[in-house]
Amino acid sequence: MPGALPDGDPAPADGSLPESAQQGAESRDFGVYVHVPYCRVRCGYCDFNTYTASELGGTRRADYAGQVSHELRFGAEVLRLSAVPERPASTVFFGGGTPTLLPASDLASMLQTIREEWTLAADAEITTEANPDSVDARYLEELANAGFTRVSIGMQSAVPHVLATLDRTHDPDRVPDVVRWAREAGLQVSLDLIYGTPGETLADWGRSLDAAIACEPDHLSAYALIVESGTKLAARIRRGEIAAPDDDAHAEMYEVADARLTAAGLSWYEISNWARATETRSRHNLAYWRGADWWGAGPGAHSHVGGTRWWNVKHPSAYADRIAAGVSPAHAREVLGAGARRSERVLLETRIATGLPIEVLLSEERQEVSSLIADGLIDGRAALKGRVIPTLRGRLLADTVVHRLLR
Repeated sequence: MPGALPDGDPAPADGSLPESAQQGAESRDFGVYVHVPYCRVRCGYCDFNTYTASELGGTRRADYAGQVSHELRFGAEVLRLSAVPERPASTVFFGGGTPTLLPASDLASMLQTIREEWTLAADAEITTEANPDSVDARYLEELANAGFTRVSIGMQSAVPHVLATLDRTHDPDRVPDVVRWAREAGLQVSLDLIYGTPGETLADWGRSLDAAIACEPDHLSAYALIVESGTKLAARIRRGEIAAPDDDAHAEMYEVADARLTAAGLSWYEISNWARATETRSRHNLAYWRGADWWGAGPGAHSHVGGTRWWNVKHPSAYADRIAAGVSPAHAREVLGAGARRSERVLLETRIATGLPIEVLLSEERQEVSSLIADGLIDGRAALKGRVIPTLRGRLLADTVVHRLLR
């Protein structure tokens, strides 16, 4: 089941934001995230805020687009009343769950609300996640006609026994067809992979990489499997049915991925993400790593505006009740102080290829840079130019880099 919401301060029912949210807004990009919490089945490794049909508590998928559109209109009004400068949405991302379990017309309807309330930048990046078995050529055409520019396909693996361990139900042979249909519709394509599944060998991982590369994606994400407490996978490991993921195997698989993807013309730009060109990087995810503003709509969605972060109630029925009552669906929030925002910037920007400006570091933190270079964790040439950029070894030990800078 999904994990618990974090603690925080009470969120005002009218959604109003503190004055600090206004400061510097003109210089920050604005995006919109729409969470669609529906899945056909619950994957054994997943603790995302998702629900199968039997877990919806009387709510209906058919009502969801209307509920989210209501929150989007509410959000636009909150930003206006809070005097946050208006900006067009430069990115929109539909995630889940499986957004493409909804009719394409529902995704188009929610996107139209965003267009009406905030407007879209002329070059807006508009993405939806999709499972290979949840779309066909006609569906992808409908998305493109509605203004979507990009689809992120949950491939995860090309190896049947790995997919079975993850409880993924799609046919891996369908992935190339979905990629082809997306391209024919004029959409950019991203593929998502997971590595380090119990029982997955290095040869299995190489097979998945080769299959993904053969599709010639514009973008690829590769994430190490994390065993979350409370999941079916965690229970199986606890009972000794399967072995726990191995950190050394994870590191070897990451190195193999980086080498093969680089050779195939995909360059890393964030620890877990590679792109064929600068223009095919996920601008929406880069906005998160660079501290931009975004409104997150839907159950459990998180938002951030100018150092104020809030998160919605998790269950679709609780969310529907808040929407029907005309109040904010936020469960709680936090207002980050200057110190917390700087620390978060160090954490996030040391993950990306453009790096962190050394000038952001305090004087005692800058003294650590030379030892990180000596230990092969950050790029010495980049540091001479004023940037902290991780090496391949530094990417593998990203938490160590941050800990040493901020200790």
